[in-house]
Amino acid sequence: MKLKLLIICAVMLLAGCTESHKSDDKPEWVQQAIRDYNQGIEYDMSGQMRLAEMYYRKAYMAMKEEPEARLGFYGETGFRYSFLMFIRGDKEGALAVASEVLAEAEKHPDFPPAQMSELLYEVALCEKQLKQFDAAKETYLKAYEARAKEVGGENKGNLNMVLMCDCLFDLYLTTLEFDEAEHWLRRSAEELAAWEQVDDAEAHLVQEYWDIYALNRAGMLLKQGRKREADAVFDSIPDRHLVTPQCVVTAAEYLTSSGRYAEAADMYIRYDTVFAPDTIHITFDYLKGDLAPRYKANRQAGRVDVALALADSAFNGIDTALARQKRNDAAELAVVYQTHEKELALEESRQQTRLFRVLFLAATIIIILIVWILVRIHRYNIMLTEKNRLLYEQIQQREQAEAEERERQQAQPVESLGQSQQLYRRLCLLMEDPAVYTDAACNHETLARLVGTNYHYVYDALNECANTTPADFINHYRIRHAAMLLATTDDPVGLIVEQCGITNRSTFARLFRDHYSMSPTEYRRAAKEK
Repeated sequence: MKLKLLIICAVMLLAGCTESHKSDDKPEWVQQAIRDYNQGIEYDMSGQMRLAEMYYRKAYMAMKEEPEARLGFYGETGFRYSFLMFIRGDKEGALAVASEVLAEAEKHPDFPPAQMSELLYEVALCEKQLKQFDAAKETYLKAYEARAKEVGGENKGNLNMVLMCDCLFDLYLTTLEFDEAEHWLRRSAEELAAWEQVDDAEAHLVQEYWDIYALNRAGMLLKQGRKREADAVFDSIPDRHLVTPQCVVTAAEYLTSSGRYAEAADMYIRYDTVFAPDTIHITFDYLKGDLAPRYKANRQAGRVDVALALADSAFNGIDTALARQKRNDAAELAVVYQTHEKELALEESRQQTRLFRVLFLAATIIIILIVWILVRIHRYNIMLTEKNRLLYEQIQQREQAEAEERERQQAQPVESLGQSQQLYRRLCLLMEDPAVYTDAACNHETLARLVGTNYHYVYDALNECANTTPADFINHYRIRHAAMLLATTDDPVGLIVEQCGITNRSTFARLFRDHYSMSPTEYRRAAKEK
């Protein structure tokens, strides 16, 4: 088993001695795209978005030349490249890439439903941000259908279906199509109720999404001008449930829209107290998404001092945000350039050394395998020798005990023995002469003739006294005789086989192993060492 594992590891090392994900059945350009994609993942995980976007783009542009070579991978590279463009603010570019990948994916019925749903969601998100609401509705509906296909249908207890319904609700609420918004809000509740019944659904998470559902309903009622009903729905949510970041922010936005500015300001204070990080990086997103709503709530609530402090923070933060953005852009662009130069140099070096690395690693693995095999053989021989030594000692003890038992039986008075026991004693005395059993023609009739009786009596006596048959009784003495010759002479095994009365060597080897649990050669070695 260990040898198999070592061989598997050797194969894996040989397969991975160049870049990761390399395989002989992939063209070089696909392998390079995979390497670029993996590099983009590393930068993405470390927060270096420009570098991640550059590598995603390289992988995507490579796969774009021949998407069908690895369709799923093409879809993944396009999705990640588009998503980073969206985060950077290039909504049009993100939409163009995602739409291009989606068009290719729709040509293939076997395209993974999960990736199809992600692409449709990305396209719909871009369309919504670009205020292409009619197109966004159509795309969101396709994304909903793809997600339903992925999970096996509606009301299967899947959280992603809840989120998809919420997206459709928010879109129709944005366009003030309240009937459609009501439909998707109801569908969200149905999917949420189904998810609640799933065994692994966490109670606190279920409650959070029910609270989000209530906040969505309150927001819709408020946009319909039904403020009293909206406030009733909002106030029905226990304050202790508004403890997650999404719930707190949504509640603050609702309170601001409802004109309950003091409560909104308190809700923002709750968020800052519980969830705000100790260190805040001043960016334009932070100024727009965090300071501006807080300023409005406190200003309308009459908390002038707090509002002015927030305004001062926003004003002072503009210069900080500009400086940070310039510094980050310059640093990332410099890294992009340096990385590109290093990659070119590394690729040239890689081409020159790849063959030598493969040969060196292969030679190393072969040497390791040879050493490992030799060590295993040596250890096996040591273990086998020790086992045979212990087994030989047990054999000697067993035969000594058998000899003592025979002496005890021979010492018993004849008159105290039964007829079968007397006959068995005579047979044992007869077998003390090797000439009897070393005769290859010796059998049950021979024994009966030599003791002067019928062979049926010989059979009964051996069965009753020794629980054996005449053939096994004779072979027992033959094998013991052969063992004696192996231990005391240097005669070849073939000669000893003839001397003990067994005509077939393979039969002898089988009988010997059955009797002593080792081969004749192993027995001789153990006896000589003893």
